[in-house]
Amino acid sequence: MPIRTFRIPVSHGEATEAEFNTFLRSNRVVSVDRHFVANGELSFWAFAIEYLDGTTHEKPAGPPSNRSRIDYRELLPPDEFEVFAKLRDWRKQTATDEGIPIYSVFTNEQLSQIVQRRISSKVDLAKFNGIGEGRVEKYGDRIIEMLAAAGLPPSDKSPAADNAKTGQS
Repeated sequence: MPIRTFRIPVSHGEATEAEFNTFLRSNRVVSVDRHFVANGELSFWAFAIEYLDGTTHEKPAGPPSNRSRIDYRELLPPDEFEVFAKLRDWRKQTATDEGIPIYSVFTNEQLSQIVQRRISSKVDLAKFNGIGEGRVEKYGDRIIEMLAAAGLPPSDKSPAADNAKTGQS
C-alpha cells in the first residue's frame, strides 16, 4: 500500500495545506499517522498517509444501492396509484411544513399498503409495521379522510374484507 508524506509548516503553510486537503479528498485514506515537531519558528506537522492506489471517493457508476427502486405506477392499479400519488403530495407538503424528511411522515411502502388495504380507521392504521401511536394520532384523521374522499371500492386486502372472511364485524 502506498504512503504519501506531508510536512506542513506552522507558519506560512497554506499552499502545503491546500495540496494536503486536495490529496485527502481525491484518495481513499486507510490510515493517518501525524506528529507535531516543535522547533520554534520552524515547527511543523508531519503526516504519513497510507492510501489505496488508484481509488477516489467518487461513487461508482450504477444504482446507488443494492435495493432496487419500486415503480408504484406498475405495482398499483391506476385508481390506487392516483390515490397513492395524492397521498405522496400530501406527505411532501406536510413534511415541508413541519421541516422534517418525507419518510418521517410515511414511507412509499406504507402509503402503498395504506391504499391497497383501504384503511378506514386509526385502529387499522396502527396495525402497520413501523407506524406508531404518535403518527396515527398526528396524521390518521387526514389519511382516513383522503381515502374516504377517493371512494375506492373495498379491496380483498382491506381490514373490512379480512373481517368478512372470518365472520367478524
